[in-house]
Amino acid sequence: MTTAMQVRLETTAAAEHWGKNALLSFNDSEARIHATEAAGGTLVAVQRGARRLDGMGVTAVALTGDNWDLESRWAFWAGYYNPNRQSTLDWGIGDGEERKELEARKAASLWVREITNGTPENVFPRALAESAADMLQKLAPDAVSYRIVSGDELLEEGFMGIHSVGRGSVRGGAMLQLDYNPFADGSNPFADGSNPFADGSNPSADGSNPAGNDAAAVDICLVGKGITFDSGGYSIKPSAGMAHMKSDMGGAAMVTGGLALAIARGLKKRVKLYLCCAENLISGHAFKLGDIIRYKNGVTAEILNTDAEGRLVLADGLIAASEQNPRYILDAATLTGAAKMAVGRDYNSVLSLEDEMAEKVLSAARSENEKAWRLPLEKFHLEQIPSGFADIANVGVDGSPGASTAAAFLAKFVRDEGRGWVHMDLSGSYLPAPNDQWAQGAKGHGVRTIARFLLDN
Repeated sequence: MTTAMQVRLETTAAAEHWGKNALLSFNDSEARIHATEAAGGTLVAVQRGARRLDGMGVTAVALTGDNWDLESRWAFWAGYYNPNRQSTLDWGIGDGEERKELEARKAASLWVREITNGTPENVFPRALAESAADMLQKLAPDAVSYRIVSGDELLEEGFMGIHSVGRGSVRGGAMLQLDYNPFADGSNPFADGSNPFADGSNPSADGSNPAGNDAAAVDICLVGKGITFDSGGYSIKPSAGMAHMKSDMGGAAMVTGGLALAIARGLKKRVKLYLCCAENLISGHAFKLGDIIRYKNGVTAEILNTDAEGRLVLADGLIAASEQNPRYILDAATLTGAAKMAVGRDYNSVLSLEDEMAEKVLSAARSENEKAWRLPLEKFHLEQIPSGFADIANVGVDGSPGASTAAAFLAKFVRDEGRGWVHMDLSGSYLPAPNDQWAQGAKGHGVRTIARFLLDN
């Protein structure tokens, strides 16, 4: 049995013989992380210290001492995680609310990191949809119902974006439609005891009759991009640009993990989740430049770049979400390289046509110690995706801002061109190489933001 290394958190500098501004020091029985301002502040120092210990091959750790709190313990786990080996971490606390919160964060983030790091051979479109549904149903078996639309059903139900992008693969596209309804037992979701739908009327705008208590109107819809591998299609990526494209389903993973964490924290709102899953491959059946997709809301989109496929599948999810007439719609996607160029890989980007919606996500990120930054989206960006043959093109005109025009494309598929909608371009969700705070691969950065958004709004 491996003996765990005791790790103590210190707010003072290490002794001089450990070197100037040393992050770590050791004695016979324990390691110390020195979280000074020179080390970047407490949470950054802790995460860097955890990465160093993992890099030294330490596979079992127990946190000890009085300086650890909820956020520093979490920062240690975030940095200590290694996708290539199983390590154990003793939080250093007994049972209680803090431990419950840490375990909930770990379960949601671990699922996101592991499925995003999985191989595209194993994480194909339907497998992603099934894994997400299975995880959420195990978490809340009485409150979760779902269906997966795939194959010819996509055509029959008018989900033309997912079908078009996915038809180049023998493993076609799939849409997960999941309903989290904590009032499915017939309880009354209205705090004042009222029930405005007691007459049996259906608050869903599409006239559907979702499983569970119809009195519970849909509060929020989540939509995630689930491109399980992106070759770029006929606008093919170079090998270097394709190497990490198994992670292009990070948006689908992120909204699923965010919902899972919110449920674990006691979410009492009805939420519908739409995962738009496909592989973007090349074959005789693949979609091509010059094709035009006619969406079920009547909008037509000309394909000028098959590597701008994420917005094409998200459009289906946003249409489906809008039909539910929720108060808010949030979508998440690893959508553009332009967002990464703007904010790097430490921040997620936030775009909305409404200041209030953008601030809801930014506030949630601040509350959860996750970095997010707003990028511009204005009505005039909707005019920068013209087509000579369709209503819009799937890429912007030369010189237009890529992250903004991608979001503008999405707005065309939201009720009233963007009402109550916010888009997260997940620039900070995945690292192609490790750094001093994170292991290579998925970070889970954004899970807590989405959970907080669900709980607070």
